[in-house]
Amino acid sequence: MSLLDTVVLDDLSGEQLEIAELIGIENYRKLVRHFGGNQIRILQEDTLIKEKRDNEIRKLYNGRNELELSRQYNLSDRTIRAITAKLKRIDGQTSLF
Repeated sequence: MSLLDTVVLDDLSGEQLEIAELIGIENYRKLVRHFGGNQIRILQEDTLIKEKRDNEIRKLYNGRNELELSRQYNLSDRTIRAITAKLKRIDGQTSLF
């Protein structure tokens, strides 16, 4: 048993306490063991799910439903066109964007 195993929530403060409360003290200790001393970056929710969302849009796209998809995903029709642009290109054709 290491001293890290004896760390409890009362030993923490500030952001470290918030993290431990959110994920639990055991998982916090795992983070300390694995990443201790390093900065780690937590992605924003939008960034994390963007690729998944874009793939879903491409699957649902039928060439005529840009407006429907823009409403469903709360995106502009221009964004839907950008996401689906690869599907519209003829082989060998390059994008202007």
